[in-house]
Amino acid sequence: QVQLVESGGGLVQAGGSLRLSCAASGRTFSGYTMGWFRQAPGKEREFVAAINWSNITYYFGSVKGRFTISRDKAKNTVYLQMNSLKPEDTAVYYCATKLGTNNDYISASYPYWGQGTQVTVSS
Repeated sequence: QVQLVESGGGLVQAGGSLRLSCAASGRTFSGYTMGWFRQAPGKEREFVAAINWSNITYYFGSVKGRFTISRDKAKNTVYLQMNSLKPEDTAVYYCATKLGTNNDYISASYPYWGQGTQVTVSS
């Protein structure tokens, strides 16, 4: 059974940085795309970033240049380095994974999800 466990969330001031981690277990993840999504109170879940097995990365417009997604295949772990954080980045951040790469920005394309980690950016 696939399990995804996020960590690294917390409270940070605007302009600060956080690094989220997502450890995957339960199977071999060769060929899998890893994604990060977020959901703010009262809003729909939105795409943040994704990285496929070839290490090609995709980002949502508002985080480009501030966030960096990376993965350690040996550890089955994906990271999200978040710099220059803004209050509007406040949300629960979710890690997700799926086999293959197609429509990686669409949450419904991911069958496996973590429980989420809270990120709060104060102004």
